[in-house]
Amino acid sequence: MIYSPFKYFRDEVEGVLKGALSELFPDVKVEVDLEIPPPAHGHLSFKTFTLARKIGENPVKVAEKIGDFISSAVEKSKMIAKVSVEGGYINFFVNINELAKTIWSSYQELSEKYGFYPARRREKVIVEFLSANPVHPIHIGGARNAFLGDSIARLLEWRGHEVYRHYYVNDMGRQVAIAAYGYKLLGEPKPWTKPDHVIGFIYAITSTLLDLRRYKIELERARALGLNDYYSELLRKIDSIVSILSDLRQQNVEIFDKLVDEFNKREDPELDVSRIVLAYERRDPSVVTLVRKVCELALEGFKETLSKVDITFDSFDWESEITSWSGMTEKILLLLRKTPFVSYSKGTLVFNANALVKERPELKARLGIPDNYEVPQLTLIRSDGTTLYTTRDIAYTIWKFERGVDRVINVIGMDQKVAQLQLKLALIALGYEKYAFNLIHCGYELVSLPGMSMSGRRGRYITLDQMVDEAIRRARIEVDKRSPNLSEDEKRKIAEIVGIGAIKYALISVSPLKQVVFSWDRVLSFERNSGPFIQYAHARAFNILAKAGSAVREAKPYANLIKDRYEEELILMISKFPDVVAEAADKLRPDIIAEYANDLALIFNSFYDKLPVLRAEPKELMLTRLWIVRMVQVVLKNALNLLGITAPERM
Repeated sequence: MIYSPFKYFRDEVEGVLKGALSELFPDVKVEVDLEIPPPAHGHLSFKTFTLARKIGENPVKVAEKIGDFISSAVEKSKMIAKVSVEGGYINFFVNINELAKTIWSSYQELSEKYGFYPARRREKVIVEFLSANPVHPIHIGGARNAFLGDSIARLLEWRGHEVYRHYYVNDMGRQVAIAAYGYKLLGEPKPWTKPDHVIGFIYAITSTLLDLRRYKIELERARALGLNDYYSELLRKIDSIVSILSDLRQQNVEIFDKLVDEFNKREDPELDVSRIVLAYERRDPSVVTLVRKVCELALEGFKETLSKVDITFDSFDWESEITSWSGMTEKILLLLRKTPFVSYSKGTLVFNANALVKERPELKARLGIPDNYEVPQLTLIRSDGTTLYTTRDIAYTIWKFERGVDRVINVIGMDQKVAQLQLKLALIALGYEKYAFNLIHCGYELVSLPGMSMSGRRGRYITLDQMVDEAIRRARIEVDKRSPNLSEDEKRKIAEIVGIGAIKYALISVSPLKQVVFSWDRVLSFERNSGPFIQYAHARAFNILAKAGSAVREAKPYANLIKDRYEEELILMISKFPDVVAEAADKLRPDIIAEYANDLALIFNSFYDKLPVLRAEPKELMLTRLWIVRMVQVVLKNALNLLGITAPERM
């Protein structure tokens, strides 16, 4: 089975070089590290500088010596067209026609799954992603998490791994308790709109009212103590909160006024919320019913949103069931107490992660901890006896590995980097080293919308639902311009595919470690580096194949007919697709696929503009170019699929 055509060329180059090095320098150990040089200097390159240093010779002379030695082997090679020696570099050029034949052979075996490239060791992997708190709709930041996680799962499957998609339902803690409290004060109303939007609205009002009450209490204290500066600061905060509440009221006056009225009747809402947190953790039946109802409403809305963007989960893992009610967190805490790294501090139980690192300095290299960095201590239990999120996450992580998986990948924002490190160190302290080293934090930066400040607690966010609707609306305008003769149903379907694909590409194509600055003009550009640009290239390729009709079945690369530079560039790009899939999957970097798809679309558009396909002469050239178009269509479709994006047949 040929999975990677370009690897055939790479293997042949490596074989030739290893043979030469063992003959010419038998006593010197040299790794054959090949690089991709600039196009004018070949397709693979070997630099001789390290070898030259070891033997004390000039790298140019070493390169020439190796070049002369391998000349006869290169003449016999099918995949190597020629070799050039420049400076201390040996440059290898691929035989494009042989490479095309290898792609043909691979496609004959893999067909539509060309690019599938199984890893040597296939693993069972849990990818936990999105896991949005069930207190507000999925917003633009959560959307980046969702799209990255889904794409990572797809990539791992194309490496032959057995992948399970998990969603961690954060039904414990203060945020959910606040939403449940507000919902209870309203008399547990039926949703008047999409359920997650309802819960988000209730949560924002209740959370803001709690802050207002707290600031007013602080204000009285500041006045009594004569803290004038602090008093002025609190007044500014109260003014801001009153403005936020005014904005929230405009969304639904009746619900807002009722909630404020009921809230103001309560003697101590803050205490009420704390009681819900504690009662839920202790599994009080009435509180469990209330909190579960709120969470289920939010999840119902999430699932509706996710179905629009083709994201599914294999398991919804309830934090309460796995970590608290099962007694697992309690067991973990008992075990941690027996280690020398846990102690009480001001009424709270804390884990001294840095003490563990000092005791085992080798962990710094294993876990990527900078030399001068001190890992903060982790609070395990608050003074009121409730556990914190990271404490419960220790139990959840052990639970995930006990499903019999080799790796667990957590797609979580970079703001959780310290917590994820503390989690790994806690696992090591407990003796779960294997779990700690196979727990991967796939971090990502935030999404910003120029001129917009977002806050879930204040109800200020752009929801994924809003983004999808707006993207489809804007895409429809483009579809109407470009394809006015399509039916209404076709226009609607294409607008949905293009709009949703545009959002996904925009949030995936930027390196996870960089912030995404969201701009509609860039997101829906048909010119380059966007979802619609790549989708349009796919539709162009599909259109050529449709016009070719039955000739597609005859399409294949004919010997020595691939001569134009655009043909050669496309063959090279297509041959590398499986390797790009492998790199993106192994590095957990879907943006690598996005960049590749954009580059392939750019080259294909030049090919499309410059070279005839169906009118090419002779027939063998037409069939060769038609085959290239077919391979571009397959690769673009698969690349888009790995990003979770649909490849349209027309636009």
